[in-house]
Amino acid sequence: MCLAVPGKLVQWLERRAPFSTAAVEFAGVRRSINMACVPDATEGDYVLVHAGIAISRIDAAEAQRVLSTFAQLGLDQEANETGDPP
Repeated sequence: MCLAVPGKLVQWLERRAPFSTAAVEFAGVRRSINMACVPDATEGDYVLVHAGIAISRIDAAEAQRVLSTFAQLGLDQEANETGDPP
């Protein structure tokens, strides 16, 4: 099963394709994410990330709904303990 996790784009690190990367935050943890599939995303947008690659943009309300579901399942706590996004 594949799972994409919503994260908030906080800073573009490199905008030049195919090496575009950005700092994306997951529950307070920032990761460098490949942004080649969503070059039009802007800082503050939420993106769905799978295997270190942002695969699409997602609106803030939907991102919060998914993150709330993760919290209900206890996946947010597991991420905090391991330092990895859920």
